[in-house]
This record gives sequence, structure tokens and C-alpha cells, in this order.
Amino acid sequence: MRLGRRLVLLTAVTMALSSPVAALAPAASAASVAPGAASQGFVRCVTLTPGTPEEVYLYPFGNPSHPIVLTHENYGRGQASDYMPVSSGQYTVAMRPAASPASTPPSISTSFMVSAGSNYTVASIGSATSPQLKVLQDQAASAAGSKVLVRVLQASVKDSKITVSVGSDTIAQQLAFGSASAYQSVPAGTPTVTFSSAGGDVSTKVKLAAGSAHTIVAVDGSSGLQIDNLTDEAGSPDPPQGGAATGMGGTAPRPGPGLAPWLGVAAGGVLLVAAGVFGLRRSRRTAAVAPD
Repeated sequence: MRLGRRLVLLTAVTMALSSPVAALAPAASAASVAPGAASQGFVRCVTLTPGTPEEVYLYPFGNPSHPIVLTHENYGRGQASDYMPVSSGQYTVAMRPAASPASTPPSISTSFMVSAGSNYTVASIGSATSPQLKVLQDQAASAAGSKVLVRVLQASVKDSKITVSVGSDTIAQQLAFGSASAYQSVPAGTPTVTFSSAGGDVSTKVKLAAGSAHTIVAVDGSSGLQIDNLTDEAGSPDPPQGGAATGMGGTAPRPGPGLAPWLGVAAGGVLLVAAGVFGLRRSRRTAAVAPD
């Protein structure tokens, strides 16, 4: 009877000591895998419509109560915001007048998909009374040596079609309003960019750093067609960075304590079991030689 009780006790101790490791090992492994840059894309906004720039709201699909809000404190018309890191997935982008409540009906909205590792530009184009949203997927700089990647976005309402040349290279012909050309490789430097339309030509010099990517924008200025230059990628190996009021911080899982404490407990349990087995064997030998 005494031996049977000891066996039951040792079995219970062994199960109690080993069960935390079995139960917590998967949890510790899951906690150590936190979402990172591999599951993120990057989004920036640019206002090309006349009037006061509006605030931009990005609503994750299925979670409309936690939008990402971008104000226009740091950029105005014709200037791009910083890239914002966002989780991959589908989003609805909506624009509202600055400082208006989030419940205000948006002036314009559209939906698009963010893929992990990709960059996007959300541009408002058109007139003040008839704005539109254009979503472009940006290409990271990949031109080698002294080359630059350049594309054109036609955001001029007054000039229906334009032809664009960078230096001696024609990179867009008869580009219609709302259209964007494909990226093309051109030499780095400070070439003259020329827009040609039915209303005349306009030219300006644009700085294009080697290994960078750019979007040349045609937009209506106060005195005619205007040329804007947006840098899509500066050629840095680091992903573009930006800031926004997301309201979604602190949701990433925190690392667990790991398996080390439980491995120590398990080792102690093994020692206790070994000691118990040794005690049992000694009790058996004592019982075998004990006189009747």
C-alpha cells in the first residue's frame, strides 16, 4: 500500500510539472511572432485640386471605427505627405474638409487594396466642384548606375491631352486627364522637363538624383499649366517612413517570457522523479531483507 501511494504521488507530481510546458510552449511560440514590415504597405496622399487641402481618412475593411487620419498640417496643394505604414488589406479612402467632424459625409471616396511591401499614392485631382481620387502604385527605385525612373500623372483639367519630355526623352504622348504613364528610365541630372499641349508649351528644370523614382505631375496653375515633381523613392534601402494619427497603437502582441523558466521547472521535476524512483528501489531492498 505504501509503494502504491508513492507511485500515485510521483505520477501526479510529474504531470503537474510537465503540463505547464506542454500548455505554454505553443503560446510562447505564437507570442514571439509579431506582425512586422513584411505584412505592411505604405500609403501617401497628394492634393492636386484647387482650394484648401482636405483631411484624408483610411478605413480598414471590416473595421470602420478605427480609421487612419492624415491631416494637411505638413503639406499643401501639389505636395505629397510622408508615406504611412499600414497593414496590408483593403481600404476605403475618404476626404473631408479640414477640421470637420469624422461624421461629416466625405466629399470624395474610393476603395483600393494595399499589398505587403508595396507603396501607393492617393491623389485628389480635378476641379474644386468635381474632384476625383486616383490611386497609383509606386515603384521603388531600381534603376542602376546613373539612371532614374520617371512617370507622368496628367492632372490638368484645362489641357485635355499633353505630351511630356524629360531632356531628349519623350516619356508620354497625348496623355489624357486622369491618366498616368508607365515608369521609364532616364539619365540622372537636372534635365529640362517640357509639357506640350494645345494651349502651348511650358518647361522647367527638375532635379533627378541617381537611383531615385519620380512622378512628374501636370496640374493647372494660376497662370497656366504647371509642372510638379514628386519623389516616389529616394533610393534608400530602408522603407519610406511617415506618421499619422491611427488610433490603433498597442495592438501588437508582446513577447512572452519564453520557455526558459518552464524548462527549469521541468528539470526540477525530473530530479524529483529520479529521487522518488531511487527511494522506491531502496524501500524494496529494505523490505526484501527485513526479518519476518
